[in-house]
Amino acid sequence: MTRIVCAGHVNWDVTLRVDRLPEADGEARITGQTQAGGGSASNTAAVLAGLGIETTLIGSVGADEHGLLARRELDAVGVDTELVETTEARTTVKYLVVDGEGSVMVLGNEGANEAFRVDDVDTAAVRRADHLHLSSQRAETARALADIAANAGASVSFAPGRRVADRAYDPLVRSADVLFLNEREAEMVEADGLLSEEQVVVVTRGEDGAELRHGGETVADAGVPVDPVDTSGAGDAFAAGFLAAREERDPADALAVANVCGALATRGLGARTYLSWADVEPMLDIE
Repeated sequence: MTRIVCAGHVNWDVTLRVDRLPEADGEARITGQTQAGGGSASNTAAVLAGLGIETTLIGSVGADEHGLLARRELDAVGVDTELVETTEARTTVKYLVVDGEGSVMVLGNEGANEAFRVDDVDTAAVRRADHLHLSSQRAETARALADIAANAGASVSFAPGRRVADRAYDPLVRSADVLFLNEREAEMVEADGLLSEEQVVVVTRGEDGAELRHGGETVADAGVPVDPVDTSGAGDAFAAGFLAAREERDPADALAVANVCGALATRGLGARTYLSWADVEPMLDIE
């Protein structure tokens, strides 16, 4: 069985559905509300576990109710949370405001989600893994974990997220075996000359699906038509689907699985999605 370690944010999400995203000094009406665990790394880990991948999570939460609930949710779906550190800081809470078309505005506090350091982590789990998946976190922590994985012969993927231009991620963007980017992020790193043809670069394109670039060639998948309720967490589910499928399927099929997972993640309110192959397979159009 493939062993994947995910490292990054473990949050608690409060999601509010509103009739519209208000402008400055404006007001919106709340039409729905939910709370659940969140954070890109833990969202990806949850989907991977549901797809039958042995998954370990590295991150940090506070010694509070939100941290306890976040761990409990992940444990329940089979994610190994032994390496999730408990810190004195409070668990990071993100407030996601979603309009009727699924567009998202995110508000967050600093909290505990970047409190973990490599010195705090039992890195034997990283050395035993087949693959390390990194999402937004402290750049120095991500680079150190990537070096440990690479030295042990594991492949590394990176989903830097919206802060790719704000943090010192350039070395990791250059060295990652697989990069997950949206169109805006891809334009930024391409403009900086950070990508190489040896890397697998997977670019999500919203309702237009996604494309995979590798070795000077591009594979595209149009995606799955869906009326989105909430797009938060779709990129995390997409990455999980691709990583779960890439070992046994060719790139085009892995991209199709990723698009299905991303689409399924938009059907409900909140960034946390739980999927199985029974959910994914009926929506695939793979010969």
